[in-house]
Amino acid sequence: MSKSQPGSKEEKGDQSVRANPFDYSKTHKFWETQPVAQFKDIGDTSLPEGPIEPVTPLSEFKQEPYILPDALEWTTCDMNSDDMCSQVYNFLKENYPDERSPFRVDYSREFLRWALCPPGYHQSWHIGVRVKTSKKLVAFISGVPARIKVRDVVVNMAKIDFLCVIKQYRSKGFAPILIKEVTRRVHLENIWQAAYTSLDILPTPFSSCQYWGRLLNPKKLIDVGYSELRQRMTMSRAVKLYKLPDAPITPGFREMERRQWLLRKYLSQFGVATDFDEIEHWLLPRKDVVYSYLVETHDVITDFCSFYAVPFTISDNPKYTTVECAYSYYNVAETTSFPKLMNDVLIVSKKKGFDVFNALDVMHNKSFLKELKFDDPGDAAKLHYYLYNYHLRSALKPSELGLVLCSMITKGWEDFPQCRWGDSRSASSYGALSDHKM
Repeated sequence: MSKSQPGSKEEKGDQSVRANPFDYSKTHKFWETQPVAQFKDIGDTSLPEGPIEPVTPLSEFKQEPYILPDALEWTTCDMNSDDMCSQVYNFLKENYPDERSPFRVDYSREFLRWALCPPGYHQSWHIGVRVKTSKKLVAFISGVPARIKVRDVVVNMAKIDFLCVIKQYRSKGFAPILIKEVTRRVHLENIWQAAYTSLDILPTPFSSCQYWGRLLNPKKLIDVGYSELRQRMTMSRAVKLYKLPDAPITPGFREMERRQWLLRKYLSQFGVATDFDEIEHWLLPRKDVVYSYLVETHDVITDFCSFYAVPFTISDNPKYTTVECAYSYYNVAETTSFPKLMNDVLIVSKKKGFDVFNALDVMHNKSFLKELKFDDPGDAAKLHYYLYNYHLRSALKPSELGLVLCSMITKGWEDFPQCRWGDSRSASSYGALSDHKM
């Protein structure tokens, strides 16, 4: 039997999947009916790379929405409407992830418009389910168009995110019907592939990444229970350990302005990466949404870094109402070392009032995590990447991934799988009802 050469991409990819401690023998009735990579095919390098199913002529594809229970109706959410944007904002704030957690995700209205309304977006991909009588939202899912480079091919895809169902409906299998409906609408725009993430192991991740967190305000984070003191660590020692300078150190470090970036060239080296065609929308600074900085030397832009903001609200704390969380986005270090560049990012995020800075170990992020005192929370903070209707012959290591979705993780999120894209337990109850593949 032939084997991949030691150190080859195939072998490295297989190892990155097989070394994962999660159980790949679990059945997923819904996902096993879908055109996604299946567990049984892990390590089979004979399968062709590319679309799993051919394009269906639009005239043959389902034109009508999937049927909901009589009391419910589909609604398209116009995020440019202040009233509708507030409804979606309040719905996600109250239900994403779950009222059992003391930390509640608080996507701002401005963040939702940034994430859901890039140039060329389709309003029909912002999908809600309402109660007919009260018009109350009970479920939501969204997609936005994206150009994603897979190996050497740029594919028009949908990025799927913000799946959320109210607690009373989570046992009724709403996740699959939402997934099928958003995919139906994506297909009607002649797009047949998608990218998404999950904290659950579904069939089948093409990469599994780790969240790392760097405390910026350790006293507050420990006081509210977001973090805790290590053994033999005092509060004063923790404050001293995580202390940062008062201002960035790198000469020429400043906020990004229009039409100044290095990103597209940098991302071309990764196996799967965003192919930005709307860089200004995604990266020009927006207060309380996205922050971008660069290093300029002698009128030449040499380095770039960015992060986005997703705060948590805190329940039942007499002193604090929020934890301000920053998430590493895209970073390019050409002349400045990554640790030095990202140390400046920590400094400016601290000055902006953020309490914690989180980063996935994608791209070259691993080169600065330990040196800058990021903590590894373990498997509970693993984020798995998936492609819909596209097969990769081998999995990618996190360092081969140049794709960051607007996804994040909260302490204890593993307890609330119903609120995430593609929950397999919800999917099983709808699997038998699928009359067309997603």
